[in-house]
Amino acid sequence: MFSLDRDYMREALTLAAKARPISPPNPSVGCVIVRDGSILGEGFTQKVGSDHAEIQAIKDAAANGHDVKGATVYVTLEPCSHYGRTPPCALRLIKEQVARVVVACLDPNPLVAGRGVEMLRQAGITVDVGLLQKEAWQMNAGFMTRMTENRPWVRAKVAMSLDGFTALANGESQWITGPEAREDGRRYRCEAGAILTGVGTVLADNPSLTARVDGKLQSRQPLKVLVDSHLRVNPENPFFDEGQTLVVCVEEDLEKSQRLRKRGAEILSLSGENGRVDLQALLKELARREVNEVHIEAGATLTGEMVRLGLVDELLCYIAPKILGQGRSAFDLPPLQSLSDCETWTTIQTSQVGEDVRIILRKRK
Repeated sequence: MFSLDRDYMREALTLAAKARPISPPNPSVGCVIVRDGSILGEGFTQKVGSDHAEIQAIKDAAANGHDVKGATVYVTLEPCSHYGRTPPCALRLIKEQVARVVVACLDPNPLVAGRGVEMLRQAGITVDVGLLQKEAWQMNAGFMTRMTENRPWVRAKVAMSLDGFTALANGESQWITGPEAREDGRRYRCEAGAILTGVGTVLADNPSLTARVDGKLQSRQPLKVLVDSHLRVNPENPFFDEGQTLVVCVEEDLEKSQRLRKRGAEILSLSGENGRVDLQALLKELARREVNEVHIEAGATLTGEMVRLGLVDELLCYIAPKILGQGRSAFDLPPLQSLSDCETWTTIQTSQVGEDVRIILRKRK
């Protein structure tokens, strides 16, 4: 492959990023079609049931007055080979008589899993696989994890002071971080399939947990999931004002459940150990509902338990230039006897957001 191949695939990855707020539960894919050094068309995945990236790029080329015969197609995920909500993209590329397809990453979906590449090659189209594969995989970490591990990718957001506290000792937490960091955090809500929180957070803060950009409510709202073992939440809480809500408890109380259902909530019983919700079973249920990414915005109890169980893949930490001295910790975890016992995370990215610092960490394999 040539250096220009890398440039065009990077452009395709940039396009794929634009699909993240709208494509779930489908993967976010970008596509660039090139011939003789000129870009003919570009596209990215649209909402469910609408065009995939390849079809968008073909239509874009046509709108620019180009056919794509003999062109090279750069696509961040293997073209689909099956009839689902839309026809197979591989068949459309064959019909358009493209000469070459460069694929960043194979699709682990059992309905595809190499069949798209095989279909193209059998039609005489040159196919190269693996260019910027790591970046393409990470673009769809949620979809990939759901396909290969039957669970969503889980991200936990934490906003803390320099000395690691998320709130004062009296519980006051609004606001530790600045407006830029808070707006940045909302962007991750927009890309998630579900937002997970605990009853303590809802009782204390009355959060809406909606997906907004610049204050504007987005058309695709993630499922809001409330872990409330004993249904303590008040049905009139603003948490239930917008979007779909799923309340997960240990055992249903008929009267409380009926009141919550009148507010539009769905109730799910998942009993685990020690009278708590089975969080592992919850993730499997969310995967069954085609949730690719879970975004946690919760207190130390739920966030800490998810970390303790090894269910968090990524930490999204916003650190404010403030020292609280005393306060509430970000994670409620059992004490360690030795530093060698502590879990170590890998720093992926560090950025300044307003006056705060954003650090993205991933679980060390």
